Amino acid sequence: MKSRQSGITLIGFVIMLAIVGFFAFMAMKLVPSYIEYMGVVKALNQMSTEGGNEDIEQARRHLAFKMSFQYVDDSTIKPKDVTIQRLGNQANLRVAYDKVVPFIYNIAFLLHFEKSVPLKSAVGQ
Repeated sequence: MKSRQSGITLIGFVIMLAIVGFFAFMAMKLVPSYIEYMGVVKALNQMSTEGGNEDIEQARRHLAFKMSFQYVDDSTIKPKDVTIQRLGNQANLRVAYDKVVPFIYNIAFLLHFEKSVPLKSAVGQ
């Protein structure tokens, strides 16, 4: 009786390895940006639980201070990306920014992050 071998061939294994490698490389490029965003969210949540954010400049300073502990790069979020919006009687601290992550040659990922949290006391601007 003849036995028939089954399984993956070397060429099939190399192709599968190339596909897995491509997605692993993509993840290595994108995951740090999402981890940084989680640090921004954590800093924003800390800002929402404490009061004393009377004006936009003070809120920006406090947020930058809190983000420095979360390993958020200073060049990621510009002062213009942090705003305070007033909706009725509620003031919201909003951070919206874009991040460009170079990938391969002239291909890059454009990531848009946006988060808004209510503040205890603030003046909308």
